[in-house]
Amino acid sequence: MEETDLFELIHSAEAVTNEMLIRWTKAFDRNIGVSPVLVLSELAEQGPQPQSALAAKLGYTAAAITNIAGKLVREELVERRTNEQDRRHVLLAITAKGMEVLEAAHRTGTDLRVRMFRALSKEEIEQYISINQKLLDALTSGDE
Repeated sequence: MEETDLFELIHSAEAVTNEMLIRWTKAFDRNIGVSPVLVLSELAEQGPQPQSALAAKLGYTAAAITNIAGKLVREELVERRTNEQDRRHVLLAITAKGMEVLEAAHRTGTDLRVRMFRALSKEEIEQYISINQKLLDALTSGDE
């Protein structure tokens, strides 16, 4: 693959991602961005966690996760829980309200992606799935 083709591919992928983020932000009727939604998603999938674990998993700085956690606590989307074995160890846990917001965020994202992918033919969708699986395999092959 020529370098210009690779650059065009990267630029195209970034443009689609950026446009989807902009559209999601406009379509989602809550005062919450993508980063807090990622935190909610991680808490919903993996259960209560310390802020440091969330920061490491999601690639955020300590300051960024502190800011995100503060907003989520104020909005009552997460709560701080004390670890019973070590009361100095505080975990963030998603609340029922946080689950509702997360589900709404997922619905909004799914609706946008369904509309976007309707532009593709059946054959293009099959190719896209194959390409994504190949890329995912390449990304995860070193994770052990």
